[in-house]
This record gives sequence, structure tokens and C-alpha cells, in this order.
Amino acid sequence: MTPSQTRRLIDEGNISRADGRFTLLAPQAGTVIRDDFVLGQMVDIGELLFELTDESTLWVEARINPQSLYQLNIDAPARVEVDNQWIDGKVIQVHHALDEKTRTLSIRLQIPNPDDRLHPGQFVTTRIEIGTPGETALTVPTEALLRSPDGDWQVFIEEETDEFEPLEVELIRQLPGVAVIEGLEPGTRVVTQGTFFIQSELAKSGFDVHNH
Repeated sequence: MTPSQTRRLIDEGNISRADGRFTLLAPQAGTVIRDDFVLGQMVDIGELLFELTDESTLWVEARINPQSLYQLNIDAPARVEVDNQWIDGKVIQVHHALDEKTRTLSIRLQIPNPDDRLHPGQFVTTRIEIGTPGETALTVPTEALLRSPDGDWQVFIEEETDEFEPLEVELIRQLPGVAVIEGLEPGTRVVTQGTFFIQSELAKSGFDVHNH
């Protein structure tokens, strides 16, 4: 009961009306997600009757490769995918301990949920912006990279139609499906699929793929 309800009950002088039936008020708006009691049950002081949650804004726990940590900033833009739609949010916390099984680092995202599309326990796909705002980088699909016979990273570039040459590059970092590299001029035509097949065919033909 609110203090005003209590005072009104006392002022009316009819305490017999206190028959144990009262309106329960929650301290916040939300959705009841648990009501662990039965009708007629005796309730002790402080016993939890209802559990409510405010789902207008949710936290999403995402896991990243620890090598990307130095590129990650608090308040960095982030997105989650639900039902083929993306919802924008931001990074609000980075944990310091690695998961012992997956060796990944957990970070916390804050995501608005006005349409109630997200729910606790749900799995989502996340994308997080890393790096310094305004920073540019040269990227290629990870399928475009492969190891040369010397063990260096290389890509195949198209010199002329259906004529390919290997070119050694430096791998800066890898993200899901994308590799950040150096050593390639922007605009160069790069083979993004079938690189292993091209390397094998060049090796069988006796072509030197060492690129020295």
C-alpha cells in the first residue's frame, strides 16, 4: 500500500476493512516474468512474489577475439540482427577475464528494444565497430588470402584477363569474413574465390609462385 492508502484506512476508523486484500504496486513499469506463489499461500515479510523486468532497453553479451580488444572503444557503435533486421546500439562494458573454454572476451552491448523484439536468453548476431573513428583500412575477403610456399601471406591479382600473379601482403588483423591487409594498391583486382585452385594449377604448370 502507498502511505496515502494507509492513512486513509486509519482515518476512516474501520480497521476491520483490512481483510488482507490489497493492491500490490510495482516500483517500476515492466513485464511480469515470474509469479512463484499459489492462491491461499501464507506469505512472509520480504518474500518475493513477482519478478518484473523492463525490456525497453536490454544488455547483450557478445564475445570477441581478444586480439581485437585494443581496437575496441567504449560507446563504439554496435548492431544486433533479429528476424533479418538490424537494431543499433553501443558498447557499454568490456570484461577483463577470458572464457576458459572458448578463449574469447565478453563485452556488453546496450540495445534499445521499443518493439519488444528482443527477449532474455535469446541468441542474436552482433556487429561491432572497431578502430579509431575516421580510420581507413584496406580489406579483402578472408577467402582471398592464402599462404605462399614460403609461409607468407599472399593474394592473387589479375594482371590481364584470366592471367593472375601472386603478390605477398602483410596481414594486419582478421575479422569475421574480412582481413585487413597492407601492401596492395587500392583498386587492384584481386581474386576472392578459388585462390587455392589457382595456386595449385600454377604449381602444376611449373610457374614460380614465390613472387620473388
